[in-house]
Amino acid sequence: MSGDATRTDVRLKPGVVTGNDYQQMIAAAKAGGYALPAVNVTSTNTANAVMEAAAKAKSDVILQLSNGGAQFFAGKGMADGFQAKVLGAVSCARHVHLLAEHYGICVAVHTDHANKGLVPWVDALVGWSERNFAEHGKPLFSSHMLDLSEEELEYNLSECERVLKRMAPLGMSLEIELGVTGGEEDGVGSDHVDNARLYTQPDEVNAAYERLHPIGHFSVAASFGNVHGVYKPGNVQLRPEILKSSQALVQEKHATSANPLNLVFHGGSGSEKEKIHEAVSYGVFKMNIDTDTQFAFSKPIGTFVSENPRAFQYQIDPDDGTPYKKLYDPRKYLRLAEEGMIDRLQEAFDDLGSKGRSVAGA
Repeated sequence: MSGDATRTDVRLKPGVVTGNDYQQMIAAAKAGGYALPAVNVTSTNTANAVMEAAAKAKSDVILQLSNGGAQFFAGKGMADGFQAKVLGAVSCARHVHLLAEHYGICVAVHTDHANKGLVPWVDALVGWSERNFAEHGKPLFSSHMLDLSEEELEYNLSECERVLKRMAPLGMSLEIELGVTGGEEDGVGSDHVDNARLYTQPDEVNAAYERLHPIGHFSVAASFGNVHGVYKPGNVQLRPEILKSSQALVQEKHATSANPLNLVFHGGSGSEKEKIHEAVSYGVFKMNIDTDTQFAFSKPIGTFVSENPRAFQYQIDPDDGTPYKKLYDPRKYLRLAEEGMIDRLQEAFDDLGSKGRSVAGA
């Protein structure tokens, strides 16, 4: 994989990073012993909150959309659901390209889990990046994810190989999944998977390295017991040592430097902090966060409504004539929601060690 994994003094132009800049941002995180939150968004409010949170923390960040999040961004009223998933993702990417530079941090734009049925969605988005690259010399997206972990390994790797061959000339990165992340996120995942499949085998990771490394830049979401959602302590048995074993095997077989793989931590919400720190030490540069930020966004709205119930029943109070416009104005409670998400993300930047480590500055 390209990029100097020993550098920690990288300085990049603020804004959306792709190609070599994206790789340098990852290399700086691995060399510096920290990781970046990858936050799922569904709207301009959540996208703006992610960028504001990163600016507040002086950290870079990965902003990502699931297929359902992209569809919601376009509008649930759009008749063609597939088109909405495509155009919603494109619209969000363009929004972030326009604004990220002005927040003064580096942002990667990514799409989350795409199983076999959603491969056409990724193919369509790559098409949009191909057109953007032809016109502007830069893809719309930094990376995409294919989650074919429930398929046979050969199909998983061959399809990832096909897509990466198309993405690599644009300077885009591909995230793949080996092993199954438990739980479910926007229709992708499984609550009924064999427990053994929650733990990726190092030889599978090595096979992926041998197939994809010669083609272009990629990252691996290797499962080590992670599960989407938040569960009671003890219900999820994380084993980050699997990541260490995978790194060691690839290093031994291919005479690479330490931690040659770029690893991703899925199902990060609610995880034990010591397990997070251990995973980062084994080359995890990205941890997904969605469930916790959904709650952090929604809770302030619920509190505000419960504290001002009549403002959500009447425009003008029928008893005393009080006008409630300043309270039911969506900007009032949506800003509180943004602030809740921003505050929760400060904890994530702390947990991952990225606070104050932005590479933006060129």
